[in-house]
Amino acid sequence: MKLYIDGDAFPNLLKPIILKAIERLGLETYVVANKKISIGKSNYVSYIIVEQGADEADNRIVELAVEGDLVITADIPLADRLISKNAHAIDHRGELYSVDNIKQYLTMRNLMSELRDSGEVTGGPAPFSKKDAEGFANQLNKFLQKKK
Repeated sequence: MKLYIDGDAFPNLLKPIILKAIERLGLETYVVANKKISIGKSNYVSYIIVEQGADEADNRIVELAVEGDLVITADIPLADRLISKNAHAIDHRGELYSVDNIKQYLTMRNLMSELRDSGEVTGGPAPFSKKDAEGFANQLNKFLQKKK
């Protein structure tokens, strides 16, 4: 299993958590973004810089990820594309996307986008917190214990 990190908007609070797991397990990891996003020094981490563009990093991750790989992303459409390849995806707040729940998340995301576009809803998600980081750490550890 390889780990891919969608570097766009990757929360700083998660960097030490993910780096500790990478080092502990010797997990081959790729951080994909359109600019250098450092999560820390590790012999197991490589950085892939893609062209500027809305979905360039997402497209590269989908191109590289294979069945059984894990991707850390808050991008629900990307998670949907990965699930269809039998890869795994966890968001920054610890939600493990699966065949059973990804369509529901995608539908809700699209609905909220339509509401924002129509002016009905103007807010986004709550600010990222330490509690969110703890949820991520717990889900990541649980997932890695099952898979490794």
